[in-house]
Amino acid sequence: MSSPASIAAPAAKRVRLPKALALAVILLVAIAFVLKYVFHYYLNYNPAGFGPHWMDRGTLLVHITGGMVALLIGPWQFSQRLRQRHLQLHRLLGRVYLIAVLCGSLAAFRLAVTTTFGAMWGFSLFSMALAWITCASMAFYAVKQRQIQVHQEWMVRTYVVTFGFVTFRLLNDIGPTSRIGSDAERGDVYIWACWVLPLLAAEVIMQLRRMRRMAGTARG
Repeated sequence: MSSPASIAAPAAKRVRLPKALALAVILLVAIAFVLKYVFHYYLNYNPAGFGPHWMDRGTLLVHITGGMVALLIGPWQFSQRLRQRHLQLHRLLGRVYLIAVLCGSLAAFRLAVTTTFGAMWGFSLFSMALAWITCASMAFYAVKQRQIQVHQEWMVRTYVVTFGFVTFRLLNDIGPTSRIGSDAERGDVYIWACWVLPLLAAEVIMQLRRMRRMAGTARG
């Protein structure tokens, strides 16, 4: 007769496979975003390459570098295998991730204040940066308090906001949503939608999982 452990092992693999595929897709999309929208700033360090951002090029480079590092590290931090087999590496990457978010969000605050794209864009960018650094701060505080489950949930929220830069480009540049309204109208709307709507979806999913765990515990 099969033991509970032998039955649980295949089940665990079935659960991990979709998660691994999802993280791989997210990482590939993040890499594609970096190659298309980020690297040209490093390769074209001149007024033409930076356009209207040339006067704030230092701040912009800090912002995009912090965002890029966080964007590429994030998926690895959600790997259960990495946490279990290489805990010290997981912790090191976590520190780098949080520092990258700190640098990126602080630079975003300055860009929001000095933007030439209008008050609405500036306020929207400021709000996004505030959500970014707040989620990261909560994740850091939770892990310092050894509230691992809470820490993981706040890390999910932080990465949702981090991925907002990618979501913005997907909405603004690709598909039918790229043809709605004027450039200015799309920008002012999508700079909110790119993180608010995914964050809402992530929150609903996390709360449903929490309720299922609580129901399972109650039945047990």
